[in-house]
Amino acid sequence: MNLNFTAEEKDFQQEVQQFLQEKLPKDTAVKTRKGLHLEKEAYIEWQQILNAKGWAATNWPIEYGGTGWSPTQKYIFANECAKAGAPDVVPFGLKMVAPIIYTFGNEEQKQRFLPDILASKVWWCQGYSETGAGSDLAGVRTTAVRDGDEYVINGTKTWTTLGQYADWIFCLVRTGPPSAKNQEAISFILINMHDPKITVSPIITIDGKHEVNEVHFDGVRVPAENLIGAEGQGWTYAKVLLTHERTGIARVAISKERLVQLKELAATSPDGDNKLMDDLIFAQKVAKLEIDLLALEYTELRTLSAISTGKAPGPESSILKIVGTQIIQAIDELYVEAAGYYSMPYVPQQFHDDFDGQYIGSDMAANSALRYFNNRKASIYGGSNEIQTNIISKAVLGL
Repeated sequence: MNLNFTAEEKDFQQEVQQFLQEKLPKDTAVKTRKGLHLEKEAYIEWQQILNAKGWAATNWPIEYGGTGWSPTQKYIFANECAKAGAPDVVPFGLKMVAPIIYTFGNEEQKQRFLPDILASKVWWCQGYSETGAGSDLAGVRTTAVRDGDEYVINGTKTWTTLGQYADWIFCLVRTGPPSAKNQEAISFILINMHDPKITVSPIITIDGKHEVNEVHFDGVRVPAENLIGAEGQGWTYAKVLLTHERTGIARVAISKERLVQLKELAATSPDGDNKLMDDLIFAQKVAKLEIDLLALEYTELRTLSAISTGKAPGPESSILKIVGTQIIQAIDELYVEAAGYYSMPYVPQQFHDDFDGQYIGSDMAANSALRYFNNRKASIYGGSNEIQTNIISKAVLGL
């Protein structure tokens, strides 16, 4: 694979750099680089800036508002965004449900939902996991019973990321009879989160944040026109969606930038001596991560190439998910090691806008433990790494 940029690609790189310098809000960039909390409004503002430029939907087909970029352009854009401190777009609308709608939805659904997703006028969340049905999604128990022109939804979804902000949720629901096989009884439906019979209960994570939720459906009536595709085909659609999600979970460009910052942190010392990067054991750990990340980057490029031809990501998305999350967690561990005792203090107020004090040690060091704790979940969401290993065994190795 030739990674030498052409003259046109270099021009594109300069265009992206100039755009980010001029349009990326400075306070958003600072918070993103330091791993601090971003409000919903900051994400929406950035996504709408991207949309105004025509750059919000990098992987969408051109006919629905996509960029039509080559894999190399997508690579350049992702890396320049990471360097500049641009936040990830919230994936649930643009990167997850939209590909299902434009691939499997009817024309009315495409016209109804895609423009608002592209313009970030609505906030989406994902309703997959349940108690007892996480990585094994075939075991979902939330039911959708047909009643005339509506479905009546009952059940509970859990670990619903940012559901407290959501206007809509896309859900896997059980529509088949009890005698049907698990996968054959699952359908994919879109539900308005503003229904009064939906209750959102917060789950506070170990880092003190309200990031995930339980979502309860108590007799929620949903128009049958919100069903994507055919009844009983939800499992097929879910598998396609998950390959897109797992590809995004790899976060190669962001990990590359975090490694750069880590080396900067480890190359500093209060007394100008005894720098951690001078320790051969620590330097070897960083070098190994850089090698692993480079190998992952090539795999991601091959996947982007496949997506650019109109294909959904294949089993390589599971490889990206496994290795990408392992690297994310390994970087977190090295941040904690580099921060030393500076990673121990936990003062929640220092991670909010109204904090007027000083960080203890480096601000990135003080935040390192929180990111470490939060990212322990990375090897579980999107399908646990153990499940991904099974997928690779079947789809790649034929075992």
